Amino acid sequence: MTQQMVAERDTATRSPALMLVMATVGFAVNFWAWALISPLGPLFRDTGTLGALSESDVALMVAVPVVVGSLGRIVVGALTDKLGGRLMFPVVSAVTILPILFLAFFALDSYALILVGGFFLGIAGTAFAVGVPFVNAWFPPERRGLAIGVFGAGMGGTAISALSTVKLFTNVGSRAPFLITAAALAVYAVVAWLVLRDAPGQVAPTGSLVSRLSANARLPITWQACLLYAVAFGGYVAFSVYLPAYLKTAYDLTPADAANRMAGFVLVAVLMRPVGGWLSDRFGAVPVLAIGYGVVVVGAGTAATHPLLEHLGTIAFLAMAAALGSGSGATFALIARATEPSRVGGVTGLVGAAGGLGGFVPPLVMGYVYGRTDSYAIGLWLLSVTAALALLLTMTVVRRNAQGQEAR
Repeated sequence: MTQQMVAERDTATRSPALMLVMATVGFAVNFWAWALISPLGPLFRDTGTLGALSESDVALMVAVPVVVGSLGRIVVGALTDKLGGRLMFPVVSAVTILPILFLAFFALDSYALILVGGFFLGIAGTAFAVGVPFVNAWFPPERRGLAIGVFGAGMGGTAISALSTVKLFTNVGSRAPFLITAAALAVYAVVAWLVLRDAPGQVAPTGSLVSRLSANARLPITWQACLLYAVAFGGYVAFSVYLPAYLKTAYDLTPADAANRMAGFVLVAVLMRPVGGWLSDRFGAVPVLAIGYGVVVVGAGTAATHPLLEHLGTIAFLAMAAALGSGSGATFALIARATEPSRVGGVTGLVGAAGGLGGFVPPLVMGYVYGRTDSYAIGLWLLSVTAALALLLTMTVVRRNAQGQEAR
């Protein structure tokens, strides 16, 4: 029996459900790593461990991994189209261990070194661009919205970080959250190498990386989905990395309480992501996106008035979490329907980068605005206006193109 026949038989024994579970776990573990710095930002500022940190300093600290992970998705997505998720998942997971160990042993008493470690920690964020094309190839078009939505629930890895990082850091030791995450990544990398298989019949694209990126960037679905995802997933990332600092400053919560509330926000968004994909499979992505952006318009406007957190404030934030989660799932359901399978990785990389960059900008804006005005209202009103523009785009250009795609 030839090596090719053995490989084909081995692939055939792998079920789509198993591949989806493995990809989702990998996404969650990498996102856990990606969010390690965020819960510690307010703690570093309050304890003075790194010197006197301003709100902008904390915002930059938590935002650096986001921007690197976002831009890295462009290349990693295209490489996944070429090399397959079976190789890229364990590689990304294993490489991420290095900056985590650097942070644990060399950087925890230096703001500059944390920025350096956070830069390379951004590699973990590229796992998203590995998983979408990998999962997409294993499922038929009518089930891709739900499948990719389930995979997207792996973004709940940020909740693991929110719930555990501060507690481990203060109660067990400053290196504990980093070493535990590094161990989880190492275990996953080994298991992924042994278990993962690329979908049967998957064809690698031809041409150079640059030519494929250029061709993908010119597709109408790419720039439309980039704008939509920059608001939906960007809003989620921005809240998940900056919400602890916001709640600590605006509502005077303890770092642990703020991290727990952020975890609740993340949990709602995570649960709604597969729901958004499932609803898109049944009713189309455009209605799901439109409703989601409408909710964000109202929720951000409400939060800008600084309502009581235990009442209207909590409702506003959880409603936005549900809307952003479902909108993220709907965006990739839209991509799965409108993109050739061999291009999904490249398109995902570009769209994922836009989503991550959408999460990079708001924390910096919020920190800057608060530093100048002692209020977060302007930043939240800007989010409301941005969501309104995304709603307008959805109901005009995106809706017309979706109808044209269905007609063909």
